[in-house]
Amino acid sequence: MPRRKVAPSPFRYFNSSPEIIRLAVMMYVNYPLLLRNVEDLLFERGIDITHETVRYWWNRFGPLFAGDIRRQRVSRMRGFRHWKWHLDEMVVKVNGKHRYLWRAVDHEGEILESYVTRERDKQAALRFMKKALKRYGRAETIITDGLRSYAAAMSDLGNAGRQEVGRHLNNRVENSHLPFRRRERAMQRFRQVKSFQKFASVHANVHNHFNTERHLVDRNTFKQCPSAALAEWRQLMG
Repeated sequence: MPRRKVAPSPFRYFNSSPEIIRLAVMMYVNYPLLLRNVEDLLFERGIDITHETVRYWWNRFGPLFAGDIRRQRVSRMRGFRHWKWHLDEMVVKVNGKHRYLWRAVDHEGEILESYVTRERDKQAALRFMKKALKRYGRAETIITDGLRSYAAAMSDLGNAGRQEVGRHLNNRVENSHLPFRRRERAMQRFRQVKSFQKFASVHANVHNHFNTERHLVDRNTFKQCPSAALAEWRQLMG
């Protein structure tokens, strides 16, 4: 019987241990810290690296970690009958120009998709929704605001009957913007659309992983959730 091939470790060419790399990426992506803040915090723990090393690590490993988290989410939720999505777009300045970050959030507060466009029209909404539907499948209900681009894109996709529009129905996705806004201010905004798209996708998945929604659970449950999240994080790309 032929042996199953084992994928090579993504850390094999790095002198630092995978634990240090995971810690640095988690601190930079998940918390509103600058690269030099991460450098200082790691130095206090006896880890002597530069902020440029932290930058390289998050660029190299951030998408890998995010992809691993996303695949686990897709495998758990694909085919779930009562899946409800909330769609919204937010304005973000990139090199002084307005760009739009489209986001899909499910009924549990998990950010499913993040997509950056230059315009906020029907074509942009259609590309965003096609990407989300291809990756996650069809949702039972899709809640949006009153932007006409959503209705036009829904009609083209044959999902018009699944759309719900209401003034307060989309609070779930509006609240999910807040962690990214805090991170955006700490980074002093973005300079390229490509790097913005990359960071938005990585940040969404890492935030999903560590989001315990502490206001909805008791203290004992809350203490267990971060421990479980950290344990799973240490196993990523293992």
